Amino acid sequence: MLNKFRSNKGFTLIELLIVVAIIGILAAIAIPQFSAYREKAFHSASASDLKNIKTGLESYNADNQAYPAELVFN
Repeated sequence: MLNKFRSNKGFTLIELLIVVAIIGILAAIAIPQFSAYREKAFHSASASDLKNIKTGLESYNADNQAYPAELVFN
């Protein structure tokens, strides 16, 4: 008799808790990897900037036979 009033639509609380736990586990794995990728990208960008500065200084030296006395960064 109770079955005709009960709807089979939707999810049970246990199913929702399992899904939330799985998402939490996946997030715990993914977040450290993402931060490691960001740090690696930051280091790569810094190395690229340093190479560009070196190229500019060598170009200045080739034109003026001396390195600049002062470096001004804006």
